[in-house]
Amino acid sequence: MSKRKNVVVLGGAGFLGSLLCERLTQKDLNVICFDNFASSDEKNINHLLRLPNFKFIKHDIAEDIELEKIKDLEVFNIPVFGISEIYNLACPTSVKNFDKLIMKTISANTVGLVNSLELAVKYKTKYMLFSSSVVYGETKKGEVVNEDFRGPLDMMDERACYDAGKFYSESVVECYRKEHKLDTKIVRVFRTYGPKMLLQDGQMIPDFIVNALENKDLVIFGDEKFETSLCYVTDVIEGAIKAMESSNNEPLNLGSQEVYKIFDVAKKIVELTDSSSQIVLEESKLFMRELAVPDITKIKEEIGWFPIVSLEDGLKKTIDFTRAHKDLLTFSEDI
Repeated sequence: MSKRKNVVVLGGAGFLGSLLCERLTQKDLNVICFDNFASSDEKNINHLLRLPNFKFIKHDIAEDIELEKIKDLEVFNIPVFGISEIYNLACPTSVKNFDKLIMKTISANTVGLVNSLELAVKYKTKYMLFSSSVVYGETKKGEVVNEDFRGPLDMMDERACYDAGKFYSESVVECYRKEHKLDTKIVRVFRTYGPKMLLQDGQMIPDFIVNALENKDLVIFGDEKFETSLCYVTDVIEGAIKAMESSNNEPLNLGSQEVYKIFDVAKKIVELTDSSSQIVLEESKLFMRELAVPDITKIKEEIGWFPIVSLEDGLKKTIDFTRAHKDLLTFSEDI
C-alpha cells in the first residue's frame, strides 16, 4: 500500500468527485476522499469503502486539513511518502438548495480553497481546481468561447457566490502557482450529465430519467428553446486526469461542443425508456440557465482529449444505471 502514490480528492462524494475517486482507485493509487455532504451523499462512494486503497474522511475543507493526524490514513504512511496529487472539487452545486448553501459556497471558494492550496504547498504536490464555465459570465445564446474569452461577470448577481467565486478561485490558484512554484491545473467544466447526479434537485436530466421510468411528467425549467452543450461524465473525468498528467498550467475548457435543445433530450429519454410521460414547462430556476459553448481546440491540441460518448449512448448508460440502482441514488433534501 505504501508503494502506491497518495492522491487527495476534495469533494470526492459528489457527482464528479465520486466517479473521479472510482477511476483513480482503478489506476492503483491510494485515494483519500474528503467531503462534508453539503450536496452529495455517502451512497455515491459506499462501493469504494471496502477497497484497501480508498479512505473517506468526512470533513469541511473550510476547517484545517491535517492529514498526518488522521488515524485512518496511517496505512498510507503520508509522513514518508507524502501526497502526489490534489483534486479540488469541493463546492456545493445544488440547484434546488442553492440559496440555502450560499455561506458554504463562499467558504469553499475562499477559506477552503486556501486550505487546499496550503496543503499543496506543504507536500509540494500537483494541484487541480475544478472550475466552471460560469467564469465566462454573460454570453450570447450559443456563443462559443475559448479560454481567452472575457465576458461581463456581475459581481452582485444572485449567483455571484458561485460564479464570481469560481473566477476568484482561479485567480488565487494562479497566484499560488507563481508564488510557490506549484504545478497547478485549472479545468473549466461545462454542463455534464451521467449516473449519480442528485435526484429531484432541478438538474433536469436525472429527474427526466427517474420520472420517465415511473411514467410521470418530465419538467423543463424554462421554455422549449432552452439549449445546452452536454458532455458525458466519464469523458470529463478522463479529460481531468489527462490534464493533471500534462505539463499544461493554463485553464482548459472541458466539455462538449455539441449543443442540444433540452426539450429534444427529454423526448429522447421518453423514447429510450418506452415511457408514457408527458413533457411540461415550468418557470426557470436561478442556477439553471443557458451557458456558453466550449471551444475545446486547446485541450485537443495540447493533451489529445476530446469527448467520445455520444448523447444517445450516454443517455442509455445513465438510464441503465438509474434503472438498476435507483434505490441507491441520492435524492436532494430540503435543507
